[in-house]
Amino acid sequence: MRDADVAAWVRGLGLPGLVDLHVHFLPDEVQRKVWAYFDKAALNYGTEWPIQYRLPEAERVEVLRSLGVVAFAPLVYPHKPGMAEWLGDWVRDFAERTPGAVPTATVYPEPSVVSYLDAGLRAGVRCVKAHVQVGAYDPRSPLLEPAWGMLADAGVPVVVHCGHGPLRGDHTGLDVFAEVLARHPRLTAVLAHAGMPEISAALDLVAAYPNVHIDTTMVGVGFSLRMAPLPADWLDRLAAHPDRVALGTDFPSIPYPYAEQLSAIAAWAEDPRLGPDFLRAVLHDTPARLLRLPSL
Repeated sequence: MRDADVAAWVRGLGLPGLVDLHVHFLPDEVQRKVWAYFDKAALNYGTEWPIQYRLPEAERVEVLRSLGVVAFAPLVYPHKPGMAEWLGDWVRDFAERTPGAVPTATVYPEPSVVSYLDAGLRAGVRCVKAHVQVGAYDPRSPLLEPAWGMLADAGVPVVVHCGHGPLRGDHTGLDVFAEVLARHPRLTAVLAHAGMPEISAALDLVAAYPNVHIDTTMVGVGFSLRMAPLPADWLDRLAAHPDRVALGTDFPSIPYPYAEQLSAIAAWAEDPRLGPDFLRAVLHDTPARLLRLPSL
């Protein structure tokens, strides 16, 4: 499948469009720094990472529309104290002026987290991003305990990058975030990248907690399979919890076309235990439920 084929393919599935739970839009100066980091991926990660959609903001939004994306969660994330609040303000302004974008927020272990997260929830935030690897923080921090509780009570999903990929951090690992879930078992958590490379451990958490999901971001595509192959029982595990898998892509900073992620998901759906219902759930129904979208 090519990007040009995607919108018609989605319509052929009987869907109103795609709902992407894991997309990034950032202030221009932050976005440039993120791309500059990926430009050094050969040094940082040991592999080249050519940005597929290095475009101005308005053009990136148009690309999503051309692909048939009708709703998406623009995720932001801080790497130091003092960033999370203003990033949240920025992304909610972005959502107000961008059709299809839902309001989001982010968190960081700092004394003000309760205040700005509460303000975000009152403002209608529908998704929160927690990036343990980039933020280099311990998700078990006492400063974050009330934030996890607030999100659990609100039922607002938190997309958590807690796996070791692409680089192991001081506090990454599914075993670390499992301690957060043990204290907040009602938390609606979406394990970004299906917890890569600890995919089996992520699926164990899906099985253990009814509100834990995985997203498909970079999962099963050629670029990632070299570093994080799918477990042998991948399709078995998906069939056990077909309503706990949500579309995510990491657009725009992916090193391959958007359609490649969709092709991977479609290949999983060829298994007779999954099929078209699973495909429609991943691409639309499950992320739409998580984001509490009105009927599209």
